[in-house]
Amino acid sequence: MYSPPPDPDTERSIRAHHARAAKALNARVEPGGEFWGWAGRTLGAPARTADGTPAWLRLVSVPADKASGKLWDGALDAQHAFGDLDGHRPALLAVHDAVDDGTAYRAELSVRVDQPVLSDDPILQHDLQLPDCWWQELAGTLEKVAVVDTDRVAVRQQYIDRAIPQFVGIPAPAVTCWTTAHSDVHWANLTASPLRLLDWEGWGRAPEGFDAATLYAYTLLQPDTAARVRNVFPILGSPPGLAAEATVCAQLLQTVARGDNLVLENQLRNWSKELRRR
Repeated sequence: MYSPPPDPDTERSIRAHHARAAKALNARVEPGGEFWGWAGRTLGAPARTADGTPAWLRLVSVPADKASGKLWDGALDAQHAFGDLDGHRPALLAVHDAVDDGTAYRAELSVRVDQPVLSDDPILQHDLQLPDCWWQELAGTLEKVAVVDTDRVAVRQQYIDRAIPQFVGIPAPAVTCWTTAHSDVHWANLTASPLRLLDWEGWGRAPEGFDAATLYAYTLLQPDTAARVRNVFPILGSPPGLAAEATVCAQLLQTVARGDNLVLENQLRNWSKELRRR
């Protein structure tokens, strides 16, 4: 969980629009449990629909001229493409848009997930003992995602060509297969029982194995669980998976260069050495 925006006026405006969106969607926000997203860009809170169904109301705000594209429409596009993904994705119930003083606001009312996520941090800080059936469900769910047809793009070839040589130190491997990816599979976006996969903003086409490589990257501090990820997803370590692994490694090394995810730096550099040997 992140902090509210540093500017009090911005915080008040987001809270006000969150309340207005609840009214427009005929939902009632429940006290407690609010959740601010990165840089105060989003505000989520537990709510109930008019018929009492538990829900989650999330409000995202961007400059009005940025209110379009992949991230803006991610949840809505995911609802059209996947529905509830056989119960593994919280269904989107309704959307409400508003523009005020040069800022666009989108409110998304979704089915509430009451199960806690597996980690408060995307980076796994402790080993997890998850049953075989959970891993099988996750692998099966990502396989269903992978075959969905879409023109959305999660990772662009131009980025791959530029970032892998810069951050991993090898020529960009050829992408032998593009599949559809959630693109943000980490431990703060997963629940245990039942399995739920959250946060569908950035989904789209990516190199085969991208979701598995992302989960592996966020597991590097925990060798036993990381080994389990590699065992469950044999694309990792294989020639067809090299492009996805190198892309994810480059992405996170780029965040390290910006001062984020520093706790992963040594493990990411070791991973990049392994990729160079391959």
